[in-house]
Amino acid sequence: MFARIGHIIRLRKGLSTAGKDTNFLQNRSLKIGSELKVFNDPIVMGILNLTPDSFFDGGEYNSNTVILKKASQMIEDGADIIDMGAYSSRPGAKNIPQEEEEKRLLNSLNSIRNEFPEIIISIDTFRSGVAKKSIDLGANIINDISGGMLDDKMMETVASLKVPYILMHMMGDPQNMQINPTYTNVVKDLQAFFTKQLSKAESIGIRDVIIDPGFGFGKSLEDNYRLMKSLGEFKKLNSMILIGISRKSMVNAVLQSKPDQSLTGTIALNTIALLNGADILRVHDIKEAKEAIKIVSYYQNT
Repeated sequence: MFARIGHIIRLRKGLSTAGKDTNFLQNRSLKIGSELKVFNDPIVMGILNLTPDSFFDGGEYNSNTVILKKASQMIEDGADIIDMGAYSSRPGAKNIPQEEEEKRLLNSLNSIRNEFPEIIISIDTFRSGVAKKSIDLGANIINDISGGMLDDKMMETVASLKVPYILMHMMGDPQNMQINPTYTNVVKDLQAFFTKQLSKAESIGIRDVIIDPGFGFGKSLEDNYRLMKSLGEFKKLNSMILIGISRKSMVNAVLQSKPDQSLTGTIALNTIALLNGADILRVHDIKEAKEAIKIVSYYQNT
């Protein structure tokens, strides 16, 4: 059963937010079709993996009935966005052809869009062809793990589709990204990358860009924690910041745990991210992320 999307204010373009607490509201809006959605609180993006080999829940959602049930639960738990992905990007994952990615993704996307017409849907893909077909079927956002580096048509495609674009940093590709990643200065190197890619996106007409540091995508454990500690530095880029650390190795390596044992560590890191300026939490555990946001928002506004 469809639940209302929480904490969204629908505003006509240009409506003022003067007088409201804008501590985290500065850039937290998305143009979805003809509608501007402004979020009072940080946004929760729920992960819906359609791959058989993802590091946490691979193979779990393998039928249309199960996928729709999962989407319904995500909405019930308070997801503002559902992020659908059909290409496993865990370190060392097998590369698959575009046809296989589309086979896993498009029918499920069509079903979710028909069943839940109001939910915002993001598509996790680095392929422009998959992006185009997904938006044509009713998806709203493109989430590109390569930041435009693996498909030179991606940014132009997103610009033509006039949808928000999540621009993530990754060193290399999923097959080789964790083979001795090395930076001169990880924070400054990512700032330079985002400055260049944001300029390119703006020059070709993409107006709604979210940046994602890409925790675990070509970074050492120390790199990940340096980025988390310096997250506020990326606010200078004037884009919303998405954080995806849910049940990842940067949690498990510290706790010496497995992904299915890392919820507490994930909540702790998401809380740190919120305090350091994160606007979007990409998570497996939606209810817990919403509760972390509620506590942090109350703390900041008291």
